[in-house]
Parts: sequence; C-alpha cells; structure tokens
Amino acid sequence: MRLVFAGTPDTALPSLRALLDSPRHEVVAVVTRPDAQSGRGRKVHPSPVAQLADEAGIEVLRPAKAGDPGFLDRLREIDPDCCPVVAYGALLPQAALDIPRHGWVNLHFSLLPAWRGAAPVQHAVLHGDEITGAATFRIVKELDAGPVFGVVTEPVRPDDTSGDLLGRLAESGAELLLATLDGIEDGTLEAREQPYDGVSLAPKIDVDDARVDWTAPALRVDRLIRACTPTPGAWTEFRGQRVKVGPVKLAPDADRLGPGEIRAAKNSVLVGTASHPVELSEVQPQGKRLMTAAEWARGVRVSGEDRLG
Repeated sequence: MRLVFAGTPDTALPSLRALLDSPRHEVVAVVTRPDAQSGRGRKVHPSPVAQLADEAGIEVLRPAKAGDPGFLDRLREIDPDCCPVVAYGALLPQAALDIPRHGWVNLHFSLLPAWRGAAPVQHAVLHGDEITGAATFRIVKELDAGPVFGVVTEPVRPDDTSGDLLGRLAESGAELLLATLDGIEDGTLEAREQPYDGVSLAPKIDVDDARVDWTAPALRVDRLIRACTPTPGAWTEFRGQRVKVGPVKLAPDADRLGPGEIRAAKNSVLVGTASHPVELSEVQPQGKRLMTAAEWARGVRVSGEDRLG
C-alpha cells in the first residue's frame, strides 16, 4: 500500500522504520508537527520523525493544523491507500480522515477502551495496572473510540517508569502496526467496535500534576514519580526551591517518618510519607545537574528541621 505516516516524537520511530523496511508497503510521505524549539539553547529543530524521513529522502509535511487547505490538497494529490499514525500530537478533522481509502490507522499505547487520551502509559503506571499493551484502531471523530484491528499485551513491571514501559511498547507496537497494515491490504483483517464497558480516560499529565504529595501513602508516591519519569518530571520543594526527584525505593522496614521528613545517612536518604518511608535515588535541584540523593543531602547539609514539600 501507498502510505503517508503521521507521527512526531522518538516513540514513533520504531513504527516508521518498520514500515520503511517493509517490502509490501511504500511510505511516500510523512506528516509531523512543525519544527519546534528544544534543548538548552532553545534552538528550532525538526521532529525526530521529520529527521528520519529526511534521511530516507521522503517528503515531509508540517501543517500548522491538519485542516489547513494546502495540506489537504497535497494529501489528495499523494492519494495514499492508508495513513498509519503513531503519536502525531494533533487532532485530525473529518476532511483529512476521508482522504485515504483505508482511513487512518492509529497505534495507541493501551488496551482500548482503557486509557483513551494523551497519556495512556503514564496513567497505567500511576494507577498500578499490572497489564497494559497497545492497540491499532481506525480513527474516528470521537477520541480513541474507533474500531480495533488488533492488540498486544505487555506486563507493567514493579519498577517501570513510563519511559521504560513506553520504550517496550513502541517496539512491540511497531510489529503490531505492520501486521495490521498487512491484514488490511490482504483483506483478512476486520476492525471490531470497542465495548462500551471499561472506558477510562488518560488526559495529559502536566507539571502541576507531577508535584509529589508526601502526605500520600508510599505506594502512591512511588507510582506518581515513576509515571512522571522522564516526562514531565516529578518534583517537590526544598527550602522554597523546586527539586526534581527520580524513582524511589519503598522502605517498609524503616522507622516511621512524618510526611516530607528527611533522614540522611552516608549513602541513603529516606523521606517520610503517610505510610512508610521511601528512599530517594536521584535528585536535581533547580538550575543544577542531576546527582545522587546522598550527594545532594551532603551538599545542602540536611538538618532535622528540613522537610520536602
């Protein structure tokens, strides 16, 4: 099939590479978000998908909105059979959805209808799911509600961050997406409507949501930090300044500490929660580099009066 691939971040690259390597399909163009500022110097850079497409010599479309008339006209000229989508990052209007004869097929990182929305992997970690996965479905107007072609499952490990889990799903999901497109081309794969039961929503987790609440139980603190690693990054306050915190270890056998209370030893730093303490791993004070928690505690000379939060 003639394909126009839509995607933006690193997460989409395994799928794009799989389609580029496929002998059965031809990626004739990609659609991605416009170049954006990134990095410490805030320089304008193309998206990871745009960079890979440039390397492969493929046309790159960067519409400000997917409903722009110029973009729709060009998509009609290309006349794709199907448009696979992985983490494109923008809504697709009906005018765009109607162009490819086999529609737009999205790879979504959850077992639909669970976790519809922008942050399915983060919410799976945050809510303590033991199993998650990825699904391919035909895009319709309603958010992530289209009929499903296929799924793969993936266990959520006890120490998974959202970054760890998303990395595995991006790889297994790429195989699923390729198999889905093969089945669509063969006429052997039929999408099935999602059940009405089991719908849950996964809205974007922003910086404010990533603030650690030390008055919550340790398990909740652990899940929040892992869900927000690496993006948007969990954080707390220390002496009035923001400090990012990396994944913690549960310390159920340690002596109880009050919420946010810090106990620093030579090689470890414990922080109290509503239940038992947790052990910090890495921290990044505002404007400084990432460092071990013990190194940070020695540098700031934690006292018995200090609290996080």
